[in-house]
Amino acid sequence: MAVGGLLRGFGGGSVSARPASRVISADDTAARIKVLDDYERTGIAWIWATDAEDRLIYLSPSADEHLEEGLASLLDKPLTELFEIDPDNSDRSDRPLQFQLKSRKKITDLPVRPIRQPGAPTPKESWWALSGHPLFDAEGKFQGYRGSTKDITQAYERAREDSRLAEYDSLTGLANRHRMNRKLESTLAAYKREKRSCALLMLDLDKFKQVNDTMGHQAGDDLLRQVAERLMAVVPSGCEVGRLGGDEFQIVMPDEDDRGKLGDLAEKIIQMLTSPYQLDGKRAIIGASVGISIAPYDGLEAEEIIHGADLALYAAKNSGRGTYRFYSADLKDVEQERQELLDDLREALATEQLALHYQPVVRTSDNAVVGFEALMRWEHPERGNVSPGVFIPAAEESDLINQLGQWALRRACEDALQWPENVRIAVNVSARQFTNKGFPAVVTQALAETGLAPDRLELELTETVFMGDSEATDQTFKTLKALGVRLALDDFGTGYSSLSYLRNAPFDKLKVDKSFVDSCTQKNENSAKIITAIIGLSEALGMDVTVEGVEAFDQFKLVTAKGAKYIQGWIYSKARPQSDILEIIANGGYKIEPSGPETYRPERRSVFRRIGVIHEDNRYNAVMRDLSQTGSRIEGLVGVPVGTGLVLDLGGGQLAVCTVRRSQDAIIGVEFETPLVSDGAGGLVTRHRVSPYALAAAGMPLAALPPGNYPSQMMGDGPKSAPQFLEVQVARGS
Repeated sequence: MAVGGLLRGFGGGSVSARPASRVISADDTAARIKVLDDYERTGIAWIWATDAEDRLIYLSPSADEHLEEGLASLLDKPLTELFEIDPDNSDRSDRPLQFQLKSRKKITDLPVRPIRQPGAPTPKESWWALSGHPLFDAEGKFQGYRGSTKDITQAYERAREDSRLAEYDSLTGLANRHRMNRKLESTLAAYKREKRSCALLMLDLDKFKQVNDTMGHQAGDDLLRQVAERLMAVVPSGCEVGRLGGDEFQIVMPDEDDRGKLGDLAEKIIQMLTSPYQLDGKRAIIGASVGISIAPYDGLEAEEIIHGADLALYAAKNSGRGTYRFYSADLKDVEQERQELLDDLREALATEQLALHYQPVVRTSDNAVVGFEALMRWEHPERGNVSPGVFIPAAEESDLINQLGQWALRRACEDALQWPENVRIAVNVSARQFTNKGFPAVVTQALAETGLAPDRLELELTETVFMGDSEATDQTFKTLKALGVRLALDDFGTGYSSLSYLRNAPFDKLKVDKSFVDSCTQKNENSAKIITAIIGLSEALGMDVTVEGVEAFDQFKLVTAKGAKYIQGWIYSKARPQSDILEIIANGGYKIEPSGPETYRPERRSVFRRIGVIHEDNRYNAVMRDLSQTGSRIEGLVGVPVGTGLVLDLGGGQLAVCTVRRSQDAIIGVEFETPLVSDGAGGLVTRHRVSPYALAAAGMPLAALPPGNYPSQMMGDGPKSAPQFLEVQVARGS
């Protein structure tokens, strides 16, 4: 289209005679056209126009030299097929060019880049600033856009680089805290309108400070770069990964609320990040903990979601590290809770609240007890039984672990003196104890003061002892072996470089981790093959091997068929106090016959949890007594036939669809349609929850889910059918 025709489209009048004056009047169309033609030839900017269907009908000829495929190939094509908005421009990324055009509003200096056309050579990246006004006829009908554009490639790329420096971490190349906060805020704002979900993962590296302290800050920086690379390799596309500073990282995952998938990803991240790192020719091992919160369930605003993920992260670190946690409303200020726990633990150590229980290691050929592993127990006067998985990691973060370890070593040696001389005692040693320069002296003192023969003491270590100063680690190994004590590598097979440790460290025993035993009888699992390989490897190296965690006869038969000579697990005995051990010895019962279920089944957790049970349009109150991933035992309903479909309301928006498989009196057993997933802390949760938006549609206020049950509000207030089951009261002690 000629420029003159285009101007007439703008509403230009007829050509009039040029006045004698040098000033060009508004009515002098010919002069105005010449000015515009002259302007277009300068290439300072180009004029463009679209029709009512947003097709490009005009672009200044001088733009041709900036287009690889030529001007003619662009005309009569939709503008959205010719240009695109920078996806990295976070200010505009949620409003694509099509949205901008369909709004029929003014466009001002919108950065776009030409899209490569089919069959055309790959263009050199360029950026244009697009401006335009919508044109309407007298009846208000849209006629198209009229506007101008110019090449801003150099300035835009400079601005993008400046923005990148301001928004990205210079060390790792990941987004920095400022960009991550802005990304989360803009995502949540957009998703609130569209009723979409978004997950936030907060990561913290465990033992990173130790790498910095022992290997130097340069090694620490290299480690952080490698962490960033591993995160980018494992995190799905479409997610934003950032480093907030120090050893803190964050991941924003749009459109994800499946806690099963999020838990799997968290486990994969932890696994990836705990693989050894090569730093300046040395090996380093760290860990990672992950906290997860999900909008809109855990909050609607960025501040709420960040706070929730932070609480979940600290809970994960406080419960043993190397794990993940989902946010829940009952999470407290874990830093304060951890300090209270340490204070109580110091008092427990001083007032003899701590005890050692002993789990036997049994020889499979004759069921004879050949040793015991010492396991620490703490019965708190108010908290009750506190799991070692809670208080040991807390102690490891302070010097208290050395006091605990010294006490346990001395007490175990004393108790072992009362057993037959051919029975060994195994004591767990944390990495922090092992790397303490005074540890060999502690072992020497315990043996000297108790008189226990050194070869009866077995120290159980994990791969984490190899982190840091390898020369100091080698020297500690030599000193301990010179004392005559035995060394065992615990949790073998769960790490990444155990073979190199076996080559360099003088271990006497390997222990097959319980995680392999749990799944060794399941189909399509490689655990049985791994157990076979570990047993074969230990025999080739002249080491003993103990298989941990055997609970059922199907597991027992499998591992013994694979060559297991020593087993430690519930099929023989749980850990028992010294008084029980001495009673067994006194009665001459130093052989234990295996006893347990025929087949292994995942552990059912004993609970007492009041829940809602929904059947058709009626809701009943009941009590959940135990719970597994696949089902539950429920008390409080009479007359529920086998095969009945129910929905369990577990609170917090968690609904579990299930079918009754057993029914007797007021007790029913149900099987879940979709298995529950781990919450990272030993609990079970549903994959999905009822959205707060659905609750709002049912008349509840739009907010993050507070504790409580919601389906009754969602079932409406209309008439209901007659209840089919009888509801009875269930007391905690019944």
